[in-house]
Amino acid sequence: MKSRESWLAPYVARYFWQFAIIVGLGAIALLSAGALMFTSGALISKSALRPENILMVYVPIVGVRTFGITRAVIHYIERLTGHHVILRILSGMRVRLYRILEPQALFLSSRFRTGDLLGVLADDVEQLQNVYLRTIFPAAASLVIYAAIVIMLGTFDWGFAIAAALYMGFLLIVLPCISLLLTHRKNRAVKRERSHLYQKLTDAVLGMADWTLSGRHAGFIRSYEEDEAAVARKDAGLRSWARWRVLIGQMTVGLAVVTTLYWAGGQYEQQLLSAPMIAAFVLAVFPVMDVFLPLSDAVERIPQYRSSYDRLHDITARGGGDDGNSVAAGGHSGADSRMMKDAAAAAKGQAPISFHNVSHRYSEAEPWTVRELSLHIPQGHRIAVLGRSGAGKSTLLKLLQGALIPGRGAVTINGVSAAQYGEDIPRIVSVLNQSPHLFDTSIAHNIRLGRRDATDEEVRQAAKAVMLDEMIQSLPLGYDTPMHEAGRRFSGGERQRVALARILLQDTPVVVLDEPTVGLDPMTERELLSTIFRTLEGRTLIWVTHHLVGADQMNEIVFMDGGRITMQGSHAELMNHHPHYQRLYRLDRPGAPAREKRLSEIV
Repeated sequence: MKSRESWLAPYVARYFWQFAIIVGLGAIALLSAGALMFTSGALISKSALRPENILMVYVPIVGVRTFGITRAVIHYIERLTGHHVILRILSGMRVRLYRILEPQALFLSSRFRTGDLLGVLADDVEQLQNVYLRTIFPAAASLVIYAAIVIMLGTFDWGFAIAAALYMGFLLIVLPCISLLLTHRKNRAVKRERSHLYQKLTDAVLGMADWTLSGRHAGFIRSYEEDEAAVARKDAGLRSWARWRVLIGQMTVGLAVVTTLYWAGGQYEQQLLSAPMIAAFVLAVFPVMDVFLPLSDAVERIPQYRSSYDRLHDITARGGGDDGNSVAAGGHSGADSRMMKDAAAAAKGQAPISFHNVSHRYSEAEPWTVRELSLHIPQGHRIAVLGRSGAGKSTLLKLLQGALIPGRGAVTINGVSAAQYGEDIPRIVSVLNQSPHLFDTSIAHNIRLGRRDATDEEVRQAAKAVMLDEMIQSLPLGYDTPMHEAGRRFSGGERQRVALARILLQDTPVVVLDEPTVGLDPMTERELLSTIFRTLEGRTLIWVTHHLVGADQMNEIVFMDGGRITMQGSHAELMNHHPHYQRLYRLDRPGAPAREKRLSEIV
């Protein structure tokens, strides 16, 4: 498991010299701002004394123009360089996070809440840029300025240099530490509660229809507003302290101005400074102190960064980014990649599947979800897998698709470990599940997702095979008809047929049917199953289901319980030798009362 710092330290090491340049440019820009005010004060004071010759103020004039241009140009270059590097870092972070989560696509809905994932992708990764832009770079540049100012003042008077160091040190170290001490718990609480609000709102949007139909939408709105008000109260407390913090900072600046004025006046009396230098030193205090004032706000953000790191760390840890025991590799490179592509191409024709004494569990603390399971599925074999929820059916499918590596035993396709196929597994195994996602684009584009280079005629043939062509042709826009979000324009059976047409274009030797008829009425279910069995003739079918309609068309039926196979055989064998199966099959006949519910409870 990677440490939390692994999301920060590698980038600091990789971009160290770019960071050094950014900090150096920032320090030069800030010093130029101080020098601009210093020379401006000297110029104003000298001009007020009515010099006899313009040459007497020529040097300050040149200094004002030089430092004014330098400050603007260097600040622009520093910003441009900083954002260029940070955007590259964010791009790398997002790619890294995607590579951690992408192999876990089959787990995301069961392991993570939608709000958590959206929060990490949209907010937490974005927060990481502020670690550099608002905290690391300003703090490093401030330390450089602090050292430079103390050294420069030391050339005039070390006593005054020490006094200035105390004022600047208060703004640089003491006030930020006090601010962090007073606000870190409240900042973390606000971050945590805002994440909760994000999750709550995401759930509400996804379940909006159910809230409305249940008549509880008003209660939800009231509950959400109460939670939001609680966060607002904490925010108000933080803003109140921020105002006090600004007041303390400005009072410190005021004391620094008075001290500088007193010191410069004393130096003038001793004839160590000329009169124009009094204004020069006093005016220079303001841009110098402005360097340190934002640091308290930057340090206050550390709890927010920590919360983002915690959430990101938790997502990647649960995603199993480095856990080789449970996560299949996301891809291959070089010779391995070519070898796997060749293996996938070979498996396109023949893809016998073998589970040899397979056991798997998601962590050492959890029970085995699959235990000592052995199963051989020849090419073209049709097998139905039944069992209660939690029996191990879903884990079985993930092992087959290479998303999980078994803790014991081996899962092979055509003699090659399923996990080794990596990103080539969709060339061998396709899936038709309960709710395939249909995109808000045309029917043709949704079908073409199965094979991007499919011609219009091939798309139409696939639709005709699943008995959709006539219906699509009757629409005003035909195959260009938009499906609307999640395909809601069409019925459940029609959406499944579109997904089935995709699979026909994908043309894989193995097809997993993960309860594709759940929620359909009996007639639609029978028609869809008939279409599936007809169009997928000759391919290996692994059908996960809760009931037995169509089981007589399977070569083999497997019952699972507790991760083990408890009953196995063809429909005829089970009907002849297993009274329990006979009762289940009679119960599952169309017209049997509450058949799906009762059967899922018994199975």
